[in-house]
Formats: sequence, C-alpha cells, structure tokens
Amino acid sequence: MYILKTLLTEALGLEFTITQNFEEFQRSSFAKINYSDQQSEQGINIRPHSILFDHGIRDYHVEVISDAKFYRLFFKNSNAEIPFDVFGAAFWLLSRYEEYLPYKGDQLNRFNYKSSLAYQYDFLTVPLVNLWLVELKHELSKKFPDLKFQERNYNFISSIDIDNAYKYKYKGFVRSVSGFIADSRRFSTIKQRWHILINKQKDPFDCYDFLIEAHKQNNTQAIYFFLLGDYAQNDKNHSASDLRFQSLIKSLADYSIVGIHPSFGSNADLRQLKIEVNRLNNIVHRTVSRSRQHFSMLHFPQTYRDLLEAGIFNDYSLGYTNRNGFRASYCFPYKWYSLDIESISSLTIHPFCISENTLLHIADDTAQPLMELAQPFIDEVKKYKGQLISIFHNNNFNQHIKNFYLEFLKAASNK
Repeated sequence: MYILKTLLTEALGLEFTITQNFEEFQRSSFAKINYSDQQSEQGINIRPHSILFDHGIRDYHVEVISDAKFYRLFFKNSNAEIPFDVFGAAFWLLSRYEEYLPYKGDQLNRFNYKSSLAYQYDFLTVPLVNLWLVELKHELSKKFPDLKFQERNYNFISSIDIDNAYKYKYKGFVRSVSGFIADSRRFSTIKQRWHILINKQKDPFDCYDFLIEAHKQNNTQAIYFFLLGDYAQNDKNHSASDLRFQSLIKSLADYSIVGIHPSFGSNADLRQLKIEVNRLNNIVHRTVSRSRQHFSMLHFPQTYRDLLEAGIFNDYSLGYTNRNGFRASYCFPYKWYSLDIESISSLTIHPFCISENTLLHIADDTAQPLMELAQPFIDEVKKYKGQLISIFHNNNFNQHIKNFYLEFLKAASNK
C-alpha cells in the first residue's frame, strides 16, 4: 500500500482501490493495473517480485539491466509493457533497502556511495524512479486516454548549513587566545583576526547580508540549518547561549525557514538531540520541525527514529556528502517507510542532490567550471518537475563562491 500511495497518489495524483478478485478486476470499467502473475488484456500488466509480499529484510539478488525505455531496471519479468516490477524496484530504492543490509562504511561509518547500486550501475546522476513514473504514466495514458494526472510544479530550495557562524568573532576569551597562540607564526592571520575582533574588518564567515539579498532578488526559498550542539572535536560551533549568536538565528528566521543541524555528538544520543532541538525552539520561539544531520550522519533506521522522537517531521539529510546525485533515485519529497517494523512513518524525506563542497572538490580535480558541474542536476530535476535542494555552507562564501552562487540561483530559480 505504501509504495502505491507514494507513486500513484502522491506522485501521479491517482486515487486507487485494490481488489484480489480477478473477476471483479475484469468487470471494472476503471483504468486498471493488473499486479499479479495472471495476464489481462484489459489493463497494464505488471508481474510482481516477492519483495512487497515478504516479511523481514532479505538480501535479494538484484540484477540491473540496461533498457532503452526505462534506462536501468531490475526485478525483471517477461511482460512487454512494463518489463519489470516497477513498484517493487521503486520500493527497494526509496526505502533505502540496501542500507539496511551489511555494508562497508566510509571513515565515519556512513553508507558509502560506492557501495550503492546506483553508483555501480551508473544511474546515480539520474532520478531513476521519476523516469520510471514518466514511462508508467505514458503506458497508462495510451491504454486509458481519459485518465487525468496531477500536474506538478518544479520547486527549488537553497539550504545553508551553518556549522560555524563566525570564523573569529564571538568565540570567547579562551578560544580567541588559543587561536592567537596557534597562529603565532602567521602574522597575516594574526592581523586579520585582530582587525575582525576590534570590528575593523568583516568576519570571512559572515555572509548573511549577501545571502538575504541574493535570495530576495531571485525569489529563492531558503532554509538555514544551525548547529547547536556542545563544543567538541567535530562540533566546533558557537555556544547556543551566546546572545549574539542567538540574535543572528532570530534575524535569519525573520527572512527564511530555520532548522536544526543535529551535532555529530547527538548521533547516538537521543537525549542530546532533544536538547539541541529545544535550544532552537527556545531561540526562535516556535516549534522547529526541520533538520539536516551534521556530516550527513544518516543511519537507517535509528537516525530517523530518533528525529521523530525529538519532534522532527521533515529531514533534508538524504544525499551523499562526497558525491552529487540522487541517493534514493528520486527527486520528490516522500514519506519514510521503516523497513524494520514495516510501517509508514510521519517523517517526510526531502532528498538533496547538490553540495557545493562536492562541486569544489570535483572542480579542483578536473578544472571544470562550477556551473558546468551543477547544471546537469538542475536540468534533471526540472525535467521531472521535482524538488531541487542544494547545500551550501556559510564558511565557503569567498568572492568566487558568491559569484557562482548568484549564477546558480538564477539557473535553479523557480521562474
């Protein structure tokens, strides 16, 4: 039922009923999909794989096949119209089934993009499930020309991760003195730090006026994710109790949406996660329901289970930090399905496909212009009228990135 609601109702705008009575199915005058091992000349035939009927998590043999119409497919059957179980295959991708199976993680024990089916069979840069939906819609339209589908609108959201609000300002006496000592042999850095601390120079991470104006000029919806964890090796943020930091959060919340950026230290600590969410709630005086994991630390099913427990109902962590592309092979928001308890949740997943850190890394290796690297992802999401979500970090906005960002906003605009 979950995958039918996700694909047929939410994506295509079709209401449906299910019958297990083949004679009733044959008599019906409605548009029909025959999802069974029997053949029918009255509807679209899709022969099911066992994945939607089995219980528990199994290590299925997944054989990916290239196809002229469907690009890549698996769970193949012999039907000509839809030559594979599109519902079962989409469920496998959207549920992130492969991430529940044993895998070799990266240095932070995150699921490595190189372990993904999408990378191994060269469809990471394609929202494959969206492509399948286009072909399914086409087949349904051919057989049932009066069928009406939902018209979707492309949507762009620019998200900004604020891991460290300022490079030098408002760090406190101990951290500032430690910084001067660490920079003792770099006179130019000491000079810059001092001029910033006495307000003679702008902090290099302070790009907020630029972002507000850029978003206003391009009519861009923005979300700022704030790191409010306790100071630690992987969480070098400002203190959440600093009134100047709180003032920045409040001022950005006046122009845009704000969300929590759960700290590295909160990954295995639900109590800490709840503390950080409550800190942001108290600062902005409203209930925050959006999040993105720091370092994209996403582990199924624990991360999403903890977020729901902490009152988060929209998460923007599904993507790779070191490879741009479509982690779930999908560019629409959708509900998370918890495989371990076989239940649909109230958490909505908003996949991202572009991170400027990844663009910068590839540009350094290939000397390609940043916009040339970003444009194919913009085009893919626009093609399917999906939701394009990008990630930028406030600490990266030097003049080169500012120029690129303005070009990027213009290309990704909802106009």
